[in-house]
Amino acid sequence: MKKNVLIVIIFLLLIVGSSFFSYKIGLQIGEKNVLGTPPAQIINTDLGIPDGVTTSSKKIINSRVNATSTVDFSIFWEAWRQLEKNFLKKDKIDYQKMVYGAISGMIASVDDPYTSFFTPTQSQEFKEELSGKYEGIGMVVGIKDGQLVAISPFKDSPADKAGLKAGDKILKIDDKYTLDLAVDEAARLIRGQSGTEVTLLIERAGWTENKEFKIKRQVIKIPTLELETRDDVAIIKIYQFNEILPTEFQKAANEILNAKTKKIIVDVRNNPGGYLEVAQYVAGWFVERGQTVVIQDSGGKDSRIVYKSEGPSIFKKYPTVVLINEGSASASEILAGALRDQNQSKLIGVKSFGKGSVQEQINLSNEASIKVTVAHWLTPKENLIDEKGLEPDIKVEPDQKEGGDPTLEKALEVLKGQQ
Repeated sequence: MKKNVLIVIIFLLLIVGSSFFSYKIGLQIGEKNVLGTPPAQIINTDLGIPDGVTTSSKKIINSRVNATSTVDFSIFWEAWRQLEKNFLKKDKIDYQKMVYGAISGMIASVDDPYTSFFTPTQSQEFKEELSGKYEGIGMVVGIKDGQLVAISPFKDSPADKAGLKAGDKILKIDDKYTLDLAVDEAARLIRGQSGTEVTLLIERAGWTENKEFKIKRQVIKIPTLELETRDDVAIIKIYQFNEILPTEFQKAANEILNAKTKKIIVDVRNNPGGYLEVAQYVAGWFVERGQTVVIQDSGGKDSRIVYKSEGPSIFKKYPTVVLINEGSASASEILAGALRDQNQSKLIGVKSFGKGSVQEQINLSNEASIKVTVAHWLTPKENLIDEKGLEPDIKVEPDQKEGGDPTLEKALEVLKGQQ
């Protein structure tokens, strides 16, 4: 009898132990599954491909679906939940900021300095800058040989008055070193409320040591275009290919057509670029209607998009030269390349910056956006612009002294006597 009772007790203990062990395993598995699923405050919706994405980009996205479906995304939610569970200052957690931070990290992982994420506020600031007005020091920055550099300080801006020059290497912005810093993040750090100061640590060729520049920010009105005439030569200085330029260029064109000027100098020195469509519009005044202005190359002839001149091509008959320097980038290089390849216009100055990649601004569902590198620019003769730049036909080093402009003087000399 005692033996039977003992057997029953052992049997019951085994059942209880097994149940407890199974419970612990189930608890661990369940916790792992919970950690790998989105928390309650995250809403997953199938938004599809956002409006504004080009057909070519949709093809690329769709082609990636099978590849990305094999990625284990549960680790993301596990990290999210562990942070939420263990972080000391839980009241300081900003979930929207966590989402934006995650997106920024994802974008940064592709290791392209011109591909970036914009929060709704940053998207609005970016639009304001391209509209011709924003708060900052008046300078466009870019990446050259892996280093953040000044592309072009705008005329009479705080950056220009402080003495910054195209090609200056920006080593530090306030207390933040610029190594591995994305272009748009660097630009955001330099911009800021009018009246505040930013400190830049600058390295310049020929200096024996680096120098700090303390520059006060202000409301920047980006200049667009200036027209000057010298005898029978019209000098068109284009500062940026922003949304204001077509109207300003139309006014300048009317003045040129009503004057006795028969030759043109297009000056895009220290012009950082802007909208492709605006460069295409300006090129249309010089390049015969229907001829190629620029080729967008996404990695093969089947994925190429050719942008052509839409006219009116009135200035095609005018002898024209283009002034470039290390601050001429993007849309400036598109215009210069088109005029040289299609009209045999001479490029005068020093090699351009070499910003020939194509960024597409894609609007997201909450007014945030991403700017994505989708292609490279090729000149009409299929010369790659990106990282190479445009070599001038006539090289002229800028005069380091104030008041001299040997590049412009050389252009006037080249045009002299041409009909």
